[in-house]
Formats: sequence, C-alpha cells, structure tokens
Amino acid sequence: MEEEVTTIQLKISVVQTLKNFKKYSGEIYNEIILRFITEAKEAEELGVFVQKAQETKMKELWSEGYYSGWKNA
Repeated sequence: MEEEVTTIQLKISVVQTLKNFKKYSGEIYNEIILRFITEAKEAEELGVFVQKAQETKMKELWSEGYYSGWKNA
C-alpha cells in the first residue's frame, strides 16, 4: 500500500536550495529531506558518542591528578 502524500508550501528560495542538494537529477525533494534527517540524526549520535568519550577521558585524567589547576580557574 502506498503512503499518503501531502502538499507543503516552500519558499522559492528553499526549493532552489534543495535543487542544489540533489545527488542525481531525478532525486525528489522527499528523498533529499529524508537524507537530511538521516544525516542530522547520525551527526547527533556521533556528537554524543564523542562527548561521552571525551568526558570519560577527562574524568580519568582528573582522577590521576592531571589538570588539577583547573579546579581554581
């Protein structure tokens, strides 16, 4: 069963910008927007992963006495 579609309003400038992001000539705006959503989610997940790794390493360094001067900063 095919998904229902809707009509949305976009400014002409947004449509022109979306056209610049096409990977191939037949790519439809729905595909471009879904790609953006997927890439944003992946970037967010990567950012969280990196942040957690940095927090873990900083806690390790602080517990070993490194950066002790930062406590008074």
